[in-house]
Amino acid sequence: MYKCSAVVIGVLIAIMVTVNGALSKGVGDYSSVLIIHLVGLISISTVLVLRKGKLKFKEKLPMYFFSGGAIGIFIVLFNNIAFNKLGASLTLSLGLLGQLIISGIIDHFGLLGMRVNKFKSKKITGFLLVFIGIIVMIVY
Repeated sequence: MYKCSAVVIGVLIAIMVTVNGALSKGVGDYSSVLIIHLVGLISISTVLVLRKGKLKFKEKLPMYFFSGGAIGIFIVLFNNIAFNKLGASLTLSLGLLGQLIISGIIDHFGLLGMRVNKFKSKKITGFLLVFIGIIVMIVY
């Protein structure tokens, strides 16, 4: 179930990057980021109102837990810029490489409150395959 959800997330990210990139071409990089996040704010606000949801804080959270929104702004901005220069597949592939690298580091050291999940040398093969695939995409 969770693995299928992860695949669906990947599909949605590819669609999102493509649509966001097209919007960016039409209205500009910074304006598109503002529009995208305003639409997102309206969407989640509507969901919360319809579900009668309330913001709940079950425990005191570290301040860096709230940085995701700011990080999201830069992700969308840089995706839009890269998309318009590199296209969807290369933008997403390079993004995936970055995600693989940092997620491996986060897992290995248990950073950002995550449990430690030591890096296994078997994973290097997967990293190399992704890296080689990206090189092929850049060259051809």
